[in-house]
Amino acid sequence: MRSGDVLRFSVGALQGNRVRTMLMLLAMSIGVAAVVLLTAVGEGARLFVVNEFASLGTNLLIVLPGRAETAGVGPSSFMAETPRDLTIRDAMALARHSAVRRIAPINIGEVHVSWRQREREVPVIGSTSELLAIRHWKMAQGRFLPPGDPELAAPLCVIGSKVRKELFGPHPALGEMMSIGDRRCRVIGVMSSEGRSIGLDVEELVILPVASAQMLFNTNTLFRILVEAKSREAISRVKTHILSTTRKRHQGEEDVTVITQDAVLATFDRIFRALTLTVAGVAGISLGVAGILTMNVMLITVSQRTAEIGLLKALGAHRRQILVLILTEAGVLSLAGALLGLAIGEIGSRVIGRIYPALPVGTPWWAIAAALSVAIATGLTFSVLPARRAARLDPVQALSRK
Repeated sequence: MRSGDVLRFSVGALQGNRVRTMLMLLAMSIGVAAVVLLTAVGEGARLFVVNEFASLGTNLLIVLPGRAETAGVGPSSFMAETPRDLTIRDAMALARHSAVRRIAPINIGEVHVSWRQREREVPVIGSTSELLAIRHWKMAQGRFLPPGDPELAAPLCVIGSKVRKELFGPHPALGEMMSIGDRRCRVIGVMSSEGRSIGLDVEELVILPVASAQMLFNTNTLFRILVEAKSREAISRVKTHILSTTRKRHQGEEDVTVITQDAVLATFDRIFRALTLTVAGVAGISLGVAGILTMNVMLITVSQRTAEIGLLKALGAHRRQILVLILTEAGVLSLAGALLGLAIGEIGSRVIGRIYPALPVGTPWWAIAAALSVAIATGLTFSVLPARRAARLDPVQALSRK
């Protein structure tokens, strides 16, 4: 029997019982669609987090006060000195290295801002002129914070587009004096960047010189320091420079934590890949259920087609040919169900992408390949038992339906 004949025979058998065929197609397509859809959502979540961190800047190192490690509590813990906080002069010292492109000390708080009769509470960032280049933000109007000595306070501010719209409305914001907490400053620029970046909405920010922010928040410490290396290869040298410089300035104590952007991205990438694989595995269980359904339906099929199989064997069909016929029928069903499930999963992914445009939903190629392969393998594997049962039928007994 030629391959074309086997395929035509299998397709004809499937068309002969459309209810049974649709039942098996539905079972297999649901399993594949679940795998495709859930892996697409997991991959979208991973890419969203990666893009969020990438928006911080390239070749970035983040310096935080305090050690990441924690030690056991003992008598020495109560006698130890409190680690020093980061200061503006610490940030200025970190900039003195050939591999450092730029630095930006950061202070963050939340205060009330107002202009005439309008007011609202907004997050306020204190930094320097280099923050704009490090974060890859853009200006819509005016200019960013001017360069100069970061220890000098100035009554200047840059506001986000939502702040400008809610406080000033149709009135021009540039040059106006607005109140920030108990202080007043002149608006010199409006940001054009949009979206959230690590929890902060750029459109709702007010940015001050770092010294002005410290006066506003009544502190002389920094929340963190952003350090941009000149190249990816220079990141390790810059990290060593940061640790050695802070150790010298903090009386020999290594009391800061340096986080590299690559390390953060790699950590989140591993976490979300593991979650995606876990979710895909859970969804893959439905493929196993579909395989069991396929086996049950094929067993019923064999019992219903006993006379047909007996006639084929009486005409000279060998056991191997009967086995191939049954397995081909199951393979065609599994492939059709897998392709249908893939189409349903892709449609579902596009719908989720429309509902949540910030989530870059997309099914990875390995998930598509795995879903199709597992679906076909499951259908064939669970059809071996019905196929072997059909191949062992005695032609005389089969024709007499015994």
